[in-house]
Amino acid sequence: MNYRFFISMAACMTFSVTLFAQGERKDKTAVTYEEIYDEPYSVNKLFVGIIPLYGELFATNVNAGFGAEAAYYLKDKIDFRVHFRKTYSQQFFDFARDLAVKQSSVDNRAEVYNYYEVGATYHVKDFEESSKTKMFLYKKSYRGDKWAARVPLSADVPCKVRKIYGVRLGGILWDSSTDLARALDAQKLNNNALITAEGKPLPIQEYNTSGKLQNVHAFTNLSSKGLYLGGSMTWIKNVAVNFDKFEEGIDDLMFTAYADILFAPSLSLDDVVYTEKDEFGAAIAGSTATYAVDALKTKKLGFRLGIDGRFNRQFGWSYGAEVGYRPSLEKRTFYAMLKIAFPVFGTNLDYKVESFGK
Repeated sequence: MNYRFFISMAACMTFSVTLFAQGERKDKTAVTYEEIYDEPYSVNKLFVGIIPLYGELFATNVNAGFGAEAAYYLKDKIDFRVHFRKTYSQQFFDFARDLAVKQSSVDNRAEVYNYYEVGATYHVKDFEESSKTKMFLYKKSYRGDKWAARVPLSADVPCKVRKIYGVRLGGILWDSSTDLARALDAQKLNNNALITAEGKPLPIQEYNTSGKLQNVHAFTNLSSKGLYLGGSMTWIKNVAVNFDKFEEGIDDLMFTAYADILFAPSLSLDDVVYTEKDEFGAAIAGSTATYAVDALKTKKLGFRLGIDGRFNRQFGWSYGAEVGYRPSLEKRTFYAMLKIAFPVFGTNLDYKVESFGK
C-alpha cells in the first residue's frame, strides 16, 4: 500500500513541475542596461509640498484636512522641517468641534483644530554604501489595460545608498476642541468634579426647550506647546539606468524612519463656562459661572513612531505616517496619522552658471 502512495506523490510532483515549466514566461530573458547616474549625494536641497488631505485618528479629537510642509538640507550636516495642518471644515473633518456646536450645553467657543511643527535633524553619521534596487521593466506598448493585466518583470540593479543616522529636536504647537463628557468618563469622573470657586459643582442634568431632562454635555478647548527629541535613519537612492529594449528605470526615493519622545510642559485646558437653565430650557439671568477643570488629569509625556518618504524630483509627491501617544488629557492620548502631499516642488537652489569673456 505504501509503495502506491509514494508512486502517486511522485507522479503529482512530476505533473506540477511540467505545468510550471510550460507556464514559464517567454519574455523572461536577461536584460542589459547602461548607468545614467548614481549619485545619492546630488539631491535637491529644498522641498515644498502641499498636503491636500490628511487624516488623524486622535482620541482627543478625530480630524482630517489640509496642510503644507517644507524640508531643507544644509551641507550634508543638518536638515530642517516645517509642518502645518488644519481641518477643512466643522462637519466630517473636525469631530469634536462638530459635536460641540450641535450638542454642547456650555458657553465655551469650539476651537478649530490646528497643528504646527518645526524641527531639525543633525546628521550624526552620513555615509554611503553599496546596495541594489529593484526596477520594474516597462515598455510604452504596455500602456492601458495591457499594463493593468500584466505581472511586471523586474531587475535588480547595483547602486549606491546614502544612509543618515540623525538626532532630531523640534517644537510642536496644537489646539483643539475636546469632548469633556468622554474625558471625564475615561477618568471615572462626572460633571460634579468640575466646580466653581465657591465649590458649586457643574450640574449633571438640565431641562431642554421641550421641558425634558437631558444630560449637561460639556466641551472645552485644549492647547499644547511642547518639544520632541528623538532619532532617525534615512535611506537615499538617486540612480537612473537605461535598459535595452525597455524604458528608463529610476529610483530616487528619500525615506526616513524616526522615533521621538514628546514632552509638553505647557498643556492648557480651558475652564468651563455654564449658564443654568430653568424648567423651560431658558437661560437664567445672572447664573453664568466658571467651573474649574483642575480635577481632570493630563499627560505631558508621550512618544511616536513615524515614516516619511519623498522623491528627488522637481515635481513629485510625498507621504508620511505616525502612530503614538501625544501629550493630552489622560486616557485620551493615542493617535494615528496618515498624510499625502501633492504636488511637492524640489530644487537644489543652484542657479549659478559659468561665464567667459569674449
